[in-house]
Amino acid sequence: MKLSVSAALVRGILIGLLLFGAVSAFAGMVLCSGFNGGGLPLAYLDGTPFTSYFVPGLVLGVVAGGTQLLAAIGLLRRKDWALIATVVAGFGMMIWIFVEIALIRQYADLQTIYFSLGALELIAVYALLGLAPGVVRDLEPIRERVAR
Repeated sequence: MKLSVSAALVRGILIGLLLFGAVSAFAGMVLCSGFNGGGLPLAYLDGTPFTSYFVPGLVLGVVAGGTQLLAAIGLLRRKDWALIATVVAGFGMMIWIFVEIALIRQYADLQTIYFSLGALELIAVYALLGLAPGVVRDLEPIRERVAR
């Protein structure tokens, strides 16, 4: 069975994923920085360079959330750099989860969700670039912009 969807649909889903990632990262920043972890035990930070959730919360919001939001805005405004920003945001989310697990040595189901979010963002970029033949139709306008 051949799956073929429009580039506009993939782009719309990608924007939704990025906005979800940005909003959740900003919410995580508020919980971590403003409410000292939002109920997470401080024991999770034992063995890390952090004594509170303030700095990790800021990094989560500014770096992870900021790149997600920047990529979404770029896609909404159809900027030439939007797909590169999306790759940075997707890899950034995945790296955030790797580092988080390595530092706190704890696993939660949310980490799988956010790692998958980053992976889905990368897969969508892969499809939009036409690197998955037959998945996305009507790619000529995108290919022309990338070729410039």
